[in-house]
Amino acid sequence: MLEADQRRLLGEFVRAHRERMAPASATGRRRTSGLRREELAALAGISVTWCTWIEQGRAAQASPEALGRIAQALALSRAERDYLFKLAGRVDPETARGPSVDAPPSLIAAVNAIDCPAYALDRLWNACSWNEAAARLFRGWLDGDRQRNLLRYVFLEPSARVLIPAWRERAQRLLAEFRADFARTFRDAQVKLFVETLRAESAFFAEAWNEQAVQIREGGLRLFNHPDDGAVSFVQHTFAPAERPDYKLVILTPSDG
Repeated sequence: MLEADQRRLLGEFVRAHRERMAPASATGRRRTSGLRREELAALAGISVTWCTWIEQGRAAQASPEALGRIAQALALSRAERDYLFKLAGRVDPETARGPSVDAPPSLIAAVNAIDCPAYALDRLWNACSWNEAAARLFRGWLDGDRQRNLLRYVFLEPSARVLIPAWRERAQRLLAEFRADFARTFRDAQVKLFVETLRAESAFFAEAWNEQAVQIREGGLRLFNHPDDGAVSFVQHTFAPAERPDYKLVILTPSDG
């Protein structure tokens, strides 16, 4: 159930964008600017009454599908659409799709411009871009011709247990961070299949997943036992591109300690 302020803000937002929208086939003089409520309702496939209730802040909660049609009818931008769904307290079905084939070019450029280890993750936590420093650090994951999923590497690749001190605790933390993302992607068939596959392949993953632990992906000190360099330490920083928040940029800067 939406709070009164949420319903009011949602209604004001929809009405403002309806009134600014130029009708596609307007003829003659119109007494109202933009789309009429009946026109928006027809374009969005909802009743005029329901459209009125949304604008007046009286609608309890609209379905994600209806919100998507409203966003399309109002020709909302990506940022405007995100705002609409956040006000409505719903997950946008458009952002619940599978991972894009290609990482954003700006993200790839950022990874390549960084000297210290850096990599980018998609919504399934596949590494979609990484630099030479990251490939050198993460033996068994980012070097050679390998499967690039971070969770599969940590839970299934034996070399991860050597590289990562306190491997069990770090793996549990990593999965808790992934579950925080899962709240936005649980409708994605690819994500669900990915989780179920890993549960079948790793008893430890299944055990940790069933614990329901959730944690934001915080930065902080990360220790590694590198096969060539020995004990090394970095400070991890994680960022999300503003235009593609389903991706992550992870940078490991050398620590002072």
